[in-house]
Amino acid sequence: MTAFSVPVAAALPWLIIPGVVLWRGRDSRSLSEYPASPPLDAPPISVIIPARNEARNIARCVHSVLAANYPGMDVIVVDDRSSDGTGAIARDIAHEDRRVRVIEARPLAEGWFGKQWACAEGAAASAAALVCFTDADTAHSPDLMPRSVNALLDSSADMLSVAARQEMHTFWERAIQPLVFFMLFARYGGTEVVNRTRNPSNKIANGQFILFRRDAYDAIGGHASVRDTVAEDLALAQRVCSLGRQSILILGLDQLSTRMYTTLAEVVSGWMKNIYAGGRMAMPGGRAGRLVFPIMLLIPPIMMLAPALALAFAALAPTAVIIWATAATAFTLLWWGMVYRLALKMPTAYALTFPVGAAVLLYIALAAIVRGSRVRWKEREYLSS
Repeated sequence: MTAFSVPVAAALPWLIIPGVVLWRGRDSRSLSEYPASPPLDAPPISVIIPARNEARNIARCVHSVLAANYPGMDVIVVDDRSSDGTGAIARDIAHEDRRVRVIEARPLAEGWFGKQWACAEGAAASAAALVCFTDADTAHSPDLMPRSVNALLDSSADMLSVAARQEMHTFWERAIQPLVFFMLFARYGGTEVVNRTRNPSNKIANGQFILFRRDAYDAIGGHASVRDTVAEDLALAQRVCSLGRQSILILGLDQLSTRMYTTLAEVVSGWMKNIYAGGRMAMPGGRAGRLVFPIMLLIPPIMMLAPALALAFAALAPTAVIIWATAATAFTLLWWGMVYRLALKMPTAYALTFPVGAAVLLYIALAAIVRGSRVRWKEREYLSS
């Protein structure tokens, strides 16, 4: 091999890894494959929306749920002791539509995370055959619910979770969010990879939309069974699997959207609470896997940053390093250009932001590792199991 080909060969992982990730994600199913009309004798559903300080989102969410093409549906908004008028907005909607109920969550019980507590409060107020838990920052299309119920019934699953389209409008959302979801995609693969596994550690769900058969929800212990875990969606999917029941994940990019965060501060604090304390639950290998997890968490942002940093200090680097860094950066730009253009429908120029996004992601991961099991979210402090 020549002096040129050796460093180029060393850069091949920056091309091969995205290719492997893309290959693993090829086998995915979508809600669009299922009928948009409700099934005959459609089972009644309660849609439970836990909401704490969601004044900017709650009206959009509730109105979109109410537009569902589905009979026998009621909506339970659980106002988790909000201080920003969330409950008042929801009650105004309830006065206009009798399908909506607003309940105020009791004071948070010791040992519980707030979201799980609010979900459990909402479930206790429902007697429907199906219960759907959805986040207040989501928007539902009218065909989301009938397609989801048809998918649940067709697969004879106990739990169905829908992967949503992520709304990203600001620079920081577009620079950071795709990198985080790339890490998740790399870990789990496509929906059918997730659905076929019998290993609970390889299961995942999206807490933005989870649909349960009520008897199955009660049988696994509901949200009380995952009361002290920061990633309750992941924990629910793992628990369903470990108890011999079936959970499925399906794409709903045309039916469900969500805007998780709007500012850099929200992106940082939001992922900081999940990326380490929740990510440990996804590591195979038991205790040994959890011990090496901090290193595994740091590898993706470091891999993305290293070539760009080498080019930034090219005057100090040997020629071979510069060749390697140039090739690795070119491969990375090619990958992210494809992602932004083809998958996210955004300007290809956003591919140039990957070093910035990787730097912020590295900071988030390091800060989360330092915090460990301590989690802060919406003015509450938790200790994740």
